[in-house]
Amino acid sequence: MSTHAAMPTRGRTRPRSHARGHSALSWAIPVTLGAAYGLYASFILRNNGASGFRQFWYGLITAVVLAALCFVLGRIQHRMLPLVRAAAYGALTAAAIGLLVGLTDSSVLRSSALGLAVGLGMFITTFYIYYTHEDIRPRPRSRT
Repeated sequence: MSTHAAMPTRGRTRPRSHARGHSALSWAIPVTLGAAYGLYASFILRNNGASGFRQFWYGLITAVVLAALCFVLGRIQHRMLPLVRAAAYGALTAAAIGLLVGLTDSSVLRSSALGLAVGLGMFITTFYIYYTHEDIRPRPRSRT
């Protein structure tokens, strides 16, 4: 006697949805980076004579903004080309370092130059990493 092709299975019968939850590292790394960045920004402001209220809020705002940008970049990075991904990491790093150097009451030229130098270093490093570790699979041919 033959069995029916669509035998009922035990457990879950519907396929999983594509919406995955966030892993612990997908939010822990941006939060840690944001907290360290915010603490350092508030430390720089404290050494320049800022009040405690201004120092606290500036550090908190920079921490939240950097953590949010890192989280968003981490979530969309796999959809980018290696060149665009490296440029995004380089631009985020350049802006973050440029802001920190700008808080030290140095000139705009110095903060821009240091931000660009560190951002260029990050761009070169991440481009090398992503380009050499790119997943190269042959695409299936379409039948026409």
